[in-house]
Amino acid sequence: MRAHEIPAGVLPTQRGLYYGGAWHAPKAGGQAETINPTYNEAITTAPIADAADVDAAVQAAHAAFPAWAATPPVERGRYLRKAAAVLREHAKPLALLDSLNNGNPVSALAMDAGFAADCLDYFAGLATEIKGETIPMGDGNLNYTVQEPLGVIARIVAYNHPFMFAAARLAAPLAAGNTVVVKSPDQAPLSILRLAELVGDIFPPGVANFLCGGRECGDAMGRHPLVRKITLIGGVPTGKAVMKTASDNLKPVLLELGGKNALIAYPDAELDKLVNGIIAGMNFTWSGQSCGSTSRVFLHESIHDQVLEKVVKLLPERHKPGIPTDPKTTMGSLVSRAQLEKVQGYVAKGLDDGGRLVCGGKQPSDPALKDGFFYEATVFADMKPHMRLAQEEVFGPIMSVFRWSDEDTLFEQVNGVDFGLTGSIWTQNINTAHRAAKRIHTGYVWINNSSQHFMGAPFGGVKQSGIGREECFAELQEFTYTKNVNLKLA
Repeated sequence: MRAHEIPAGVLPTQRGLYYGGAWHAPKAGGQAETINPTYNEAITTAPIADAADVDAAVQAAHAAFPAWAATPPVERGRYLRKAAAVLREHAKPLALLDSLNNGNPVSALAMDAGFAADCLDYFAGLATEIKGETIPMGDGNLNYTVQEPLGVIARIVAYNHPFMFAAARLAAPLAAGNTVVVKSPDQAPLSILRLAELVGDIFPPGVANFLCGGRECGDAMGRHPLVRKITLIGGVPTGKAVMKTASDNLKPVLLELGGKNALIAYPDAELDKLVNGIIAGMNFTWSGQSCGSTSRVFLHESIHDQVLEKVVKLLPERHKPGIPTDPKTTMGSLVSRAQLEKVQGYVAKGLDDGGRLVCGGKQPSDPALKDGFFYEATVFADMKPHMRLAQEEVFGPIMSVFRWSDEDTLFEQVNGVDFGLTGSIWTQNINTAHRAAKRIHTGYVWINNSSQHFMGAPFGGVKQSGIGREECFAELQEFTYTKNVNLKLA
């Protein structure tokens, strides 16, 4: 869909920054083109916030914090539920907008508004559950704790699901009584502007605030003394930069970062289900642009050749790059030229290091895709743990396949990376399943499944895959601190 073909009501009408319950032009007047990666053409412009804009937004959120924190939890929940209803009402145009701006298939993005709305509803129901405890001190003392909101929360979201992440990540801090400033990804900012148009005025002025911008904007959020916590969904280098900036004033962080996730197949795995799980786990729908993708597949030597053959045959049929806004498309484009060049570079590294290319490895030949940032679903076999493609996150549609025979060596290789976000284990033996789940060093494990998230189940990583947990009660607690109260009785 070209820019002139976009239906009315899809693009945001505002080109400003939303904070304090109103729209504001960037103080330096900055605007930047944002593109449709399908055709590498401009859609429209988006505002660029600098440090002065960040200060204005944070000051507005700080001013709104006392009244919002004092709002009864049940009432805060009603605001969240009202926002959830609006998101469900606008699910289709929101999916189309993200598809236009980040290149993901519109049919798959259709689920994003529902997931975000479910998050809002989930945390609305938990707003009254932010409870302390009483601590026995003997006669003459009453000792108890309360969980207090932190204040202004800064949330920086990723480009692969910008609308879903921005909307869903409002829920926990707002339910806990904090105010929020959200920064859009610079590659795909439009749906955050639309989100501000849809839900900004549902909340009291200053409670939910939305900025667009690049590195200067994110850095200013991390440095601002009134921001009490900063969170990020993004890559490891960005996470390290955020953490370094936040350390200047000991600001706590919540980081959901990258992954080099393993899928482990035992000899007794159900092969047809395994093949489907391998393909689904790599998230080729998003061109592999997902931190949870199981990009390292470890196949036991007894099933290796058979499973690899099935994957290579089925994959091009199931995930063929196509125009993202076509409802029949099952694999979209990469978000930018920089990401395309990164993927091409890793294919070259895989070949240089001795990997065997068995599927994909090039841009599609379809003339309709010639201007965009498309790349075929790609599989390397005969991979070894020391190879760069086996160690580094690509965030693109490249899967590496390994052959294993000894379980101790297997887990040495599986755990021998700096990441620990997700893992997928395939076996019909319950003892094997639990043993493997114990040995894999990740924050999230699927057994005979892959890729799915479940509301209420804690999502997050270990090692360089992040700090903290989301999509669960623990996320609510991330935005509170414990206050102890001791009352001396007469």
